[in-house]
Amino acid sequence: MAEIIDGKQISAQIKEELKQEVAELSAQGRECCLAVIQVGNDPASTVYVGNKKKACAYIGITSQAYELPEETTEEELLSLIEKLNQDKTVHGILCQLPLPVHINEDRVIAAISPKKDVDGFHPQNVGALVIGQKGFVSCTPAGIIQLLKRSRIEISGKHCVIIGRSNIVGKPMALLMLRENATVTVCHSRTEGLADICKSADILIVAIGKPRYIGAEYIKEGAVVIDVGIHRDENNKLCGDVKYEEAASAASFITPVPGGVGPMTIAMLMHNCVEAMKLYS
Repeated sequence: MAEIIDGKQISAQIKEELKQEVAELSAQGRECCLAVIQVGNDPASTVYVGNKKKACAYIGITSQAYELPEETTEEELLSLIEKLNQDKTVHGILCQLPLPVHINEDRVIAAISPKKDVDGFHPQNVGALVIGQKGFVSCTPAGIIQLLKRSRIEISGKHCVIIGRSNIVGKPMALLMLRENATVTVCHSRTEGLADICKSADILIVAIGKPRYIGAEYIKEGAVVIDVGIHRDENNKLCGDVKYEEAASAASFITPVPGGVGPMTIAMLMHNCVEAMKLYS
């Protein structure tokens, strides 16, 4: 039976480390501030924004909340972002996605200063990741690297298969695993022979976006399974992209849903915010 990789516990460790660091910086008169923008009142976004504010409060980061109405224009949003870019007391800017359909998300992401892009979505930060330079990394993939390292799971030389090629998870995940000297295969909706490819993975990272899709037939005996998915099943219970019980019987390590990858995303957002202050203020 697989050993559980406890994202709650590992994210709590990271938050404690950050809390101590923020307290030390505060004692030197350096205060860290994150601006969080939400346009409209999408219920899931409201929950995520609330969790981010709570994490800021716990660690000692000041959070500024901008809750804008659904009908906010793109120009108004870009004007606010530019104001925050110029504000030296703000170190990180986060614009909660998705945005209303009349606002161009790519334009908004590109408008945030790369030095304050704590989500790691700006093209400059993505480009830095591609060529191995310093920059902010998308929080979920960065969190997965921490889960593996803090669970003492060897990455170097291992075959990592990633299911999913999104800009937020799949692509940056592949680049981070390459940085850690893994051999990487990226699979997606057009991949043929998916089960056979997955079966060759030492580390299988699943971000397929389909509830309970990946079962034991995809998993090599003793593989590490990281489940990025989060869904509600027919009983309104949270589940991932992986059939947990089946996968756990074959894997050596596995992340649960909830309590695996999810808590790490916010922990790494907090980490990026503290780094932004240290590097650029």
